This record gives sequence, structure tokens and C-alpha cells, in this order.
Amino acid sequence: MISLAIDWGNTRIKMGWFRQGMLIRKETAASVAEAVAHTLQHTATHVIISSVNEEAEALLQEISVPGEKLVLSPALSLPITLDYETPQTLGVDRLAAACGAIHLFPHTPCLIVDAGTCITYDYVDDQHVFRGGSIAPGLAMRLKAMHTFTARLPLVEIAGTAPLLGKSTQAAMQSGALRGMTAEINGMIEQHRNQTANLHVLLTGGDAQLFENQVKPPIFAAPDLVLLGLNRILTHHVGF
Repeated sequence: MISLAIDWGNTRIKMGWFRQGMLIRKETAASVAEAVAHTLQHTATHVIISSVNEEAEALLQEISVPGEKLVLSPALSLPITLDYETPQTLGVDRLAAACGAIHLFPHTPCLIVDAGTCITYDYVDDQHVFRGGSIAPGLAMRLKAMHTFTARLPLVEIAGTAPLLGKSTQAAMQSGALRGMTAEINGMIEQHRNQTANLHVLLTGGDAQLFENQVKPPIFAAPDLVLLGLNRILTHHVGF
């Protein structure tokens, strides 16, 4: 059996096909029509979708599979327990990443650092209990906020590197955003490591590659963590 996991984020749709828990194919789509076209080229028996978009059900209706078709929500049966006061508001991407973490490191305390539109820090303990986390602005959001909430600062593109001392307004903004976020990530990780022994730190998200070499080791880069988590949830639900 082949399962299909779909991660519909703020900017793109990531798709992964799995056989016996192994990721065998990945595709990225810029639109629903393109995502549907990929499903026609590469079939699956079951499908699960995680989406920050309210039209997830509409996309799911366009996909034909003989087995289960699931939309991820906190109400779905999960391989983790939620210790969270408002589970109905918990982002499904955070849920999926947490399930991906326990798939990679079962019965091990994990901190998931997801560097995307926002940057999230979520902790799952060694009993597979999601204990909560933190949410902060992502890199692009920081740059956009400086432009939006000031009169003269320009809208600056993300840079992969930035000097400590910017010699122009653009370079200074890039330095503050990139180096400030790096310092934040390292500081948050240090606080968690001070509280939890044998902690595994997993780095994922669209901007993760900008920080892989800047974050204090040991860390585990997991670019497909959400897809892995979605497949883990699907196999937990259907029992294969």
C-alpha cells in the first residue's frame, strides 16, 4: 500500500508518497490544480492532508483513493497525547511535526524548531506527550514588519548571510533579522537543554537551511518532518 501525505502551507503544497513508512517520492505544487495533477500521475491507497487553508476539504474531494481520506485536526486519533489548554487552536503543522519527531526518535524528548512563516519551538516528552511550545515571527515576517511599521525602512529580501556590522540600511536590517533570529534559536535551545537531559533538537521548515550551520550542535536537520508526521498519523489511524 502507498500512502500520500499533503502539507498545504502558506506558500506551497508539499506532497510525499510513502511505502512501508519510507518516503519514496516528493513533489511540490504551487496550486490546487497542480497538486491534483500530481495525484493523477502517482497513485496512492490512502491520503491525509494538513492545511492552514480552509479549503483542505475541497482539495481532498479532488483526489481519488480507494482507502481513507483524512484532514488532520486535533480531534483526529493521534499517536501523541496533547497536554495543551486549547487543542482546537493548535496548528496542524505543529501537530504533524511533533508526530514526525516521535517517528524518528521514539521515547526520546524532542524539541522541534520549525523555521517557516513563523518560527515555532515545540516540545514532546519521552512518553509522547506534546507539552506545548513557543511561537515567534519568522525571518520574512521580521523584515516585512520593519518596513510596515516604520516610515522609511525599505522592504528587504531575505539573505543567506549577513555581516555583524551592516554598512547600509539594507545590510543592517538583514543583519538584525538573520543574526537576531539565530541568537533566538540558540537561546531557546539552550533553555530547553538546561531543563531536559538527552534532548533531541530537530530543525525543519522552509528557512531551516539558513540556520543549519549557525545552530549550536547537536541538531538533526529534518526537512520532511511534517510529511513524515502526517504519514505516522495516517498509519496510526488506519492501522497498517
